[in-house]
Amino acid sequence: MSAASVEQPFDTFDDDRPFSLTAIADEIMERHPGCRVEIIGGHLLVTPSPDAPHARALTKLMRPFIAAGLDDGETEVLQNVGLWLPTGAEDYAIPDLVVVDADIDDHFVENNAYDPVCFRLVLEVTSSNWKDDLKTKVGAYAEAKVPVYLVVDRKHQRLHVLTEPDGSEYANHRVHAPGETVTLPETIGAEVTLDVEHIIKAGQKKAD
Repeated sequence: MSAASVEQPFDTFDDDRPFSLTAIADEIMERHPGCRVEIIGGHLLVTPSPDAPHARALTKLMRPFIAAGLDDGETEVLQNVGLWLPTGAEDYAIPDLVVVDADIDDHFVENNAYDPVCFRLVLEVTSSNWKDDLKTKVGAYAEAKVPVYLVVDRKHQRLHVLTEPDGSEYANHRVHAPGETVTLPETIGAEVTLDVEHIIKAGQKKAD
């Protein structure tokens, strides 16, 4: 999911205590129910509630992962699970969809976020500000050493598959168009093949 970046212009609260981005994120979510707030590179990313096509694309995407058996046994397929990031003291992201080790509960860090060691795949479906998913989060997920990062780019109608994290980028970044099928690395736990056109179409508004 994409977001708008909110950069804080001040360093302390009125009582001279260091401000907490996490506290600000919690306050934003309390004032604006339904919004998603993430902290990446010391910046707050605030995302409004997803539209129906965004949610529909996620539903379509979950099916092949579940059909491959990834929601049983050694792994789980989950939505909106916090991923603790190494990019800052308070940094975390909330991917739209993840494939994680089944023992994820043993890897809790804080603020409803979990150690990236248990994440096998993260997936984002873009919204209004698609650049966050294709730029900001690429670096963050690579530094977290997430093995596979998928982006459903609704604006350009493409599916991005990023693998082999290397520092702050992925060594392998392939872009797929409707009409193609994509088989994901079996390192996620099973063989999963995605129909790009099916996924992209699900993420578009239905014709009147």
